[in-house]
Amino acid sequence: RRRLAPLNEDNGRFLLLAALIAAYLSAGATVFSALESPSEAAAQLRWNRTLHNFSRIFNISLPELRAFLRSYEAAMAAGIRVDALRPRWDFPGAFYFVGTVVSTIGFGMTTPATVAGKVFLIVYGLFGCAGTILFFNLFLERIISLLAFIMKACYERQLRRSGLLPPNFRRGPAVSGVGSLVGWKPSVYHVLLILGIFAITLSCCASAMYTAVEGWNYVDSLYYCFVTFSTIGFGDLVSSQNAAYQHQGLYRFGNFIFILMGVCCIYSLFNVISIVIKQVLNWVLKKFECRCCPKCHKSSTRLSRRNAITPGARLRRHNVAVDADGQYDSDTEGRRLSGEMISMRELTASNKVSLAILQKQLSETANGYPRNVCINTRQNGFSGGVGALAIMNNRLAETSDSR
Repeated sequence: RRRLAPLNEDNGRFLLLAALIAAYLSAGATVFSALESPSEAAAQLRWNRTLHNFSRIFNISLPELRAFLRSYEAAMAAGIRVDALRPRWDFPGAFYFVGTVVSTIGFGMTTPATVAGKVFLIVYGLFGCAGTILFFNLFLERIISLLAFIMKACYERQLRRSGLLPPNFRRGPAVSGVGSLVGWKPSVYHVLLILGIFAITLSCCASAMYTAVEGWNYVDSLYYCFVTFSTIGFGDLVSSQNAAYQHQGLYRFGNFIFILMGVCCIYSLFNVISIVIKQVLNWVLKKFECRCCPKCHKSSTRLSRRNAITPGARLRRHNVAVDADGQYDSDTEGRRLSGEMISMRELTASNKVSLAILQKQLSETANGYPRNVCINTRQNGFSGGVGALAIMNNRLAETSDSR
């Protein structure tokens, strides 16, 4: 019988991540249900008691009272409050609304009520959300370039102190001549730490502003910052909604800057965390492969004992750089697929190509030069990935082994 082809690494990682997300959602639902369900039941009991007492004291029938409350709920949904609030659809209010639309925050405190407004929102959000996601990706690319430049400067300073770098070393083309910097890229964990510190600092500063201006407690302000910066946008707390503030113009400007920087920073942080999660998934898949396939493991062990140098062990780390050369004969392809010993000339040539590619990536990433990505001519334009994950894969060090 013909055996079914096993799942490749990408499909296995996708299925494993789907299973982990399902388990994560189930665990979260269990925790939130245990935490919030008793409070909801107690609140419902208090409300029923209040409703019956009000109906009995003021001699109003329950159906009439419920009809009045439904009208009040409809007024709240339309943005009408008992206390005076700022106009929802003046230009500042409308600008605040479109900002929450294109950033996908979607507080929900303001929604279009007319048919024309709803239709326009569909078209407006289609292009606005796409453009904003592109802006987030470009921000991510530039913040990684900035961090790479700073971390490279610190790395060079460390090398100078240790005597591994010439004192007259200058940035630029001289990078290719320094063996200590060949293949260097910023660490994903260092970038994660820096972005995490910056996100926490930004959230703490914004929370202090909201506590002082809006009158919220500090925990509620931190909660609002996370919900807003992560574009969850529940809408239970919304800033800049009162009719008037002290130094109102300055507060609105600060609110806009904090939300913009917070969303960009948290978006970048989420993408770095996704790289770490991907590495964990790769590690789990390797563990499953080693435990679930002992025959393959034994055969690979025997192969490694027979051959001193194998393509799987030596060239996997530089597969992107080797593929960029795109010049292999049929004999070389056959040896690579069969796992036989490779010649030292092939190994030397592949190492030269790998070093050249790594030097170019280092100089372009750390110094902010325009990057001309080398793509294998036998692959399509999406072979290297698209979006934020591809940016992180190309610019951080630990992701090269998992690609």
